[in-house]
Amino acid sequence: MRFPGRLIVVLLWAGLAFSACRSSPSHTPDETGKLESILGAEEESTASGDEQTSPQELALPEPPPDLPVSEFREIWGYVLSGQESSLGLNYPLSDVGYFSAEINSYGQLVNVPNVKRLARFQGRLHLVAVCESGALTHFVLAPGEVRQQLIADLLSAARNFAGLQIDFELVPARDGELFRSFLGELRAGLGNKLFTVALPARVKTLNNDVYDYAKIAPLADRVFVMAYDEHWATSKPGSIASLDWCRQVAAYSLKTIGADKLVMGLPFYGRTWGSVNTFRAFFFSGIERIKKEHDITDVRRENGIPTFSYEVPVTVTVYYEDEYSLSRRLELYRNMGVISVGFWRIGQETPVIWQLLKISKE
Repeated sequence: MRFPGRLIVVLLWAGLAFSACRSSPSHTPDETGKLESILGAEEESTASGDEQTSPQELALPEPPPDLPVSEFREIWGYVLSGQESSLGLNYPLSDVGYFSAEINSYGQLVNVPNVKRLARFQGRLHLVAVCESGALTHFVLAPGEVRQQLIADLLSAARNFAGLQIDFELVPARDGELFRSFLGELRAGLGNKLFTVALPARVKTLNNDVYDYAKIAPLADRVFVMAYDEHWATSKPGSIASLDWCRQVAAYSLKTIGADKLVMGLPFYGRTWGSVNTFRAFFFSGIERIKKEHDITDVRRENGIPTFSYEVPVTVTVYYEDEYSLSRRLELYRNMGVISVGFWRIGQETPVIWQLLKISKE
């Protein structure tokens, strides 16, 4: 069986074009999640209003004969608002997270996706709420009118969904208790709807961790562990989720969260790293050094401002996911006792993967 390694390409940095993801690579390893790549390299066109397309039956390629079909109790996937057509109605999915409602500068819930655009999906549809700023997260978690109104708005918005997921990836270090009490109030107000929390990957218990698995798990019906971005945009090159790292994350998650509540997240995306970073600011002496190193003689002026151009070769390292790597990770989790998995995100995957998944009937 062949498994993908890393692909090294030499080309001009300015000519690089590779589709990235919505994930959080600019954070430290203990802050990994989906959020950073929301602002990242992938330019995606999204329709709005009547232009949006509903899910549909999509043709699926035949799977390789040497890969197993992995069976799980629940299979989750995220769908971006505006990209509903990326969801195939024949995909084996029990749950879809509709990404996403957001919180504005005043602590108000905005951009709640229209549930009617995914009305044809037969599984459980979950509203995903995100907060993209540490300062804003602190603001809305602090006791007071803003917090209570946000909770009320989240509960109201969730009425049209089967469940609500909180994806706050930048909770300040000292706000752990506020975050957990916030989750507790939401759980109490949701009644019989499913309440889930998306958490960054951990391989061990950290001191004073705002995302303490053992403390958060009792407050949620499911905990979606974002087991990706082991390597991120500003780290050294490496797998988005190496098998050994995934094994450690899964073992710790199973121990602290438990199989019944755990949803292990898998990545569908890849990343690139270049050997040269050209996006920098320089002192005058640094510019003069560059001119000398590259033998720059053609300096021109634009309205009196000096400017020049030069080309450098860049070694670009690419790590990505295909049906082989995903299958190995799925089977690793299944053999460890994981019974629910999920994917960030639908639309980024190799279509073959949907032929390698099955929802168990138990």
